[in-house]
Amino acid sequence: MNLERLRKRVRQYIDQQEYQSALFFADKIASLSHEDPQDIYWLAQCLYLTSQYHRASHALRSRKLDKSYGACQYLAAKCHYAAKEYQQALDILDMEEPASKRLLDKSVKEDNGIKEASKDWGMSTASINSFICLLRGKIYDAMDNRPLATSSYKEALKLNVYCFEAFDLLTSHHMLTAQEEKDFLDSLPLSEQCTEEEQELLRFLFENKLKKYNKPSKVIVPDTVSGLQDNLDVVVSLAERHYYNCDFKMCYKLTSMVMVKDPFHANCLPVHIGTLVELSKANELFYLSHKLVDLYPNSPVSWFAVGCYYLMVGHKNEHARRYLSKATTLDRTYGPAWIAYGHSFAVESEHDQAMAAYFTAAQLMKGCHLPMLYIGLEYGADQQLQARRAFLQPGPEHRAG
Repeated sequence: MNLERLRKRVRQYIDQQEYQSALFFADKIASLSHEDPQDIYWLAQCLYLTSQYHRASHALRSRKLDKSYGACQYLAAKCHYAAKEYQQALDILDMEEPASKRLLDKSVKEDNGIKEASKDWGMSTASINSFICLLRGKIYDAMDNRPLATSSYKEALKLNVYCFEAFDLLTSHHMLTAQEEKDFLDSLPLSEQCTEEEQELLRFLFENKLKKYNKPSKVIVPDTVSGLQDNLDVVVSLAERHYYNCDFKMCYKLTSMVMVKDPFHANCLPVHIGTLVELSKANELFYLSHKLVDLYPNSPVSWFAVGCYYLMVGHKNEHARRYLSKATTLDRTYGPAWIAYGHSFAVESEHDQAMAAYFTAAQLMKGCHLPMLYIGLEYGADQQLQARRAFLQPGPEHRAG
């Protein structure tokens, strides 16, 4: 039996999102190869892709593969993370001797039928370690441990500068101040891990996301990456700068252009929704929010949009709170919903509840000035002028570089 042909078929089915067919053949290959570790790994992958998380974890852990291979350790932990069993996922990642350090080294030689790891699993040691750090950060995030989540994301990116998800979580969740973001970017080993051209590409893309508080200007794209000026992520970053500089009309023009090309662009939606509120475009927000709820009922941004609509039309604050609360239930770390939740109390002069929401947002969005701004305004409305000055005075961490 030519198992290599069947293995390729499993990969093809996975690429084509035919997961049940992939699972069927992966299961048979595992039996035919007498449970070769690599085949068990791919069987577990197929189980994971069909949302059978506990079966996938059991397939790996019952054979102790999570203690022998970093890829298996990572996948087993990822299964429990997907099942929202965060402590168990963390326990798998934090074994005394991480398998990624012991047995996913490039120098591992063929021994007892186990081939060189980098060839067998198609992953480098650095990549596996980076993925493990990323997953650990997401687990800490889910457990409301922001400091450890932040350090894990930073470590993931240092191990693999191409690990964009770690960078995106750090920046989009405002986990670092503006100066910390700049210092961290300067510390990344780009020259060690990238070619000269890719180094220029990554630096441009990373810096583009970090300049949200800078004065908007024309996007200058290096010759080596010409064409990126029309990339939607780059346009959204420019729109963000216009938003934070209170140029809502230009921001709306840019976000509307993005929404025409990609109607549900994930990075664009929060900025576009905020702009619709600022420009009092209630009808447009009503249509967008209902479309989002229909298509993405499990996404916090959908309920954030609905909450913002009710907040904008006035005298519907109870409705707004209901939907904004749903957004924060779906994702406790979704800062924009916490700010809007605070607004729903602030307009009714419910200072204590508004402050509680703004302080939650401030804890979640360390690098964003908005929660502190609204805390200061609430102190002002509550006649606490001394406290108001303390929060409205911009610290160096919130000033543009």
